[in-house]
Amino acid sequence: MKIDFANLNLSYLEHKTKIDDAIASVISSSSFIMGKPVIELEEKLKDFTGAKHAITCSNGTDALLLALMAIGIKAGDEVITTPFTFIATGETIAFLGATPVFVDINEHTYNIDVTDIESKITSKTKAIIPVSLFGQMAQMDTINALAKKYSLDVIEDGAQSFGATHLGVKSCANSTIGTTSFFPAKPLGCFGDGGAVFTNDDELASKIKSLRLHGQSKRYHHKYIGMGGRLDTIQAAVLGVKLRHYENDIERRQEVAKKYSNLLEGHFKTPVILEECSSVWAQYSIRVRNRDKIQSSLKDKGIPTTVHYPIPLHLQECFIYLGHKKGDFPISELVANEILSLPMNPYIKDSEIAYVCNELILLGQEL
Repeated sequence: MKIDFANLNLSYLEHKTKIDDAIASVISSSSFIMGKPVIELEEKLKDFTGAKHAITCSNGTDALLLALMAIGIKAGDEVITTPFTFIATGETIAFLGATPVFVDINEHTYNIDVTDIESKITSKTKAIIPVSLFGQMAQMDTINALAKKYSLDVIEDGAQSFGATHLGVKSCANSTIGTTSFFPAKPLGCFGDGGAVFTNDDELASKIKSLRLHGQSKRYHHKYIGMGGRLDTIQAAVLGVKLRHYENDIERRQEVAKKYSNLLEGHFKTPVILEECSSVWAQYSIRVRNRDKIQSSLKDKGIPTTVHYPIPLHLQECFIYLGHKKGDFPISELVANEILSLPMNPYIKDSEIAYVCNELILLGQEL
C-alpha cells in the first residue's frame, strides 16, 4: 500500500469541472490581477468567518507582514509569540526590525501557554501573535483580555486553522487582525500561493488594502511604504469553488481524526482538542520516541510522514542574535523532538488509516 499524504490531486479531481470552468473564465477575460473573482472571494470569506473585512493577498507570510505593518510595528518594538511554529511567524516580526519575544507552549495543545504571556509584557510590547497550530485555535479569550489590559493588538496567525472555532467564534475573526494561508496543502488550499487578512476595524482594513498595493491611496498616489501583495485572479477563482465545499471538507477531516484517535489512543500521545474549540485538522500529529527510526520504517511501508516542526524558532540560526539557548523553552524543545504528522486529508480511506495505525503500533512495540 502507498498512501498520499495530502491527496492534492483528489482535491482537484473532486471539483474538476467547476475548477476548470472557473480558471478558463479568468483566462478568457484576461483579468489576471484584481479581477472579479477576487472581489467575489473576499465577500465569501467575510460571510464564512463573520469578520467585517476580508482582504486577500499573495500568501500567508505576506498576510502576517501586512497585519504587522498595518498596526505600525517598527524597529525597537516587541511582539510576543510562540517559538513552536513555522518560521514566518517570527520572521515577519524580525523583518520589520522588531523583536520576537517567545513564550513556551502548552504541552497538550501545542499552542502558546497563555499563563506565561503576561510575564513577558514590557513597555516595548506592542502586540501578541498567537499561532492556532495544527488546526486548533489558541485560547483567544484569555489572550484578548490580556491585550485589552495592556492596550496591545492581537494578530491571530490562523494559517492552519481557517474554519476552526473557539467559543463559537471562527478563526481569523476573533482578534484585532486575523491572517491565514491558502498554500495548497492547507485545509483550504489554492493551486499556488495565497493568503488573506481579516479585521473588524474599518481603518485597519483600508490601510491593509492600501499596503497590499504599494501603499496606494489612489492610482500612483502612495500614502504608505507598502508592497506588491495581491492575490492572483486565477487563485481566487479556484478558492471560490473550493470554499463552497469547505464545510464538508472540515467534517471529513474531523471524521478522519476521530478514526486515528480511536485506534492510537493508549499507544501514543494523540492530539488534545479543548472543549471550547473545534479543529480543522491541518495536521494529525502524534508524539513518538525514536522518531527517525519510526519515520524510516513507515516510509519503507509506503506511509509518508513529516515533522511540524523539528527546530523551534529560538534555536534557529537566524535568531542567534536573540541570545537564546537550549533549555530556554523546554516544552517546545520536547515536542519538537517527538512530534510526527501522519497523512491527513478528507480523502484518506478507512483501510489506509487502519494500515497506518497498525504499522505504528507494531513499530512502537518493536522499538
